[in-house]
Amino acid sequence: MVPIRLCVLVSGSGTILEAMLNAGLEVTLVAADRPCRGLDVARAAGITALLVDREKFGGFTASFDREAYTAELTRLLSEDRVDLVAMAGFGTIVTGTFHRVFPGRVLNTHPALLPDFKGWHAVRATLAAGATVSGCTVHVATEELDDGPILAQRRVEVFTDDDESSLHERIKTVERALYPEVIARVMASLAQGFEPESVAGTIEEI
Repeated sequence: MVPIRLCVLVSGSGTILEAMLNAGLEVTLVAADRPCRGLDVARAAGITALLVDREKFGGFTASFDREAYTAELTRLLSEDRVDLVAMAGFGTIVTGTFHRVFPGRVLNTHPALLPDFKGWHAVRATLAAGATVSGCTVHVATEELDDGPILAQRRVEVFTDDDESSLHERIKTVERALYPEVIARVMASLAQGFEPESVAGTIEEI
């Protein structure tokens, strides 16, 4: 089978990246949009760590040039012959340029049972809606935020005394197990010539 070159996109502590490495995933490249611990995790593991800093494109201001940033990130990953991209808490929304170069090859994990509760504050919205069940979703990312084919979901019960922090922590625990499992299956699928959507349809309750 052809080796699959996996790039993980990070912005923060790198705990999801650590879970991937602990699960035995072979990561070729880690890229970040800001200086962060995730890059240190990559370097400590002997993985190429690439900082594509937003500051060079306007930072976190209204003048941020999203298209130029996306073009640079896309160019660098393409030059590294990346086959599959896994977003792991990546805090920058990229434009359609990225998805056209890596069509169907960008994965994401979201702390809710999509298609419900899309967006940055999914856990807060789950609690506000009075939902009794939440969870995490691994899906193929598209240009539309938190959209795209669902590959796997795992449910997490919402307790009556949960706040945003406690529920999110339990979801993260499940996410760190489920996401590496799905990525491994996707990489195996790609190595055999199948696309990521071929692993879709796994819903597990815990």
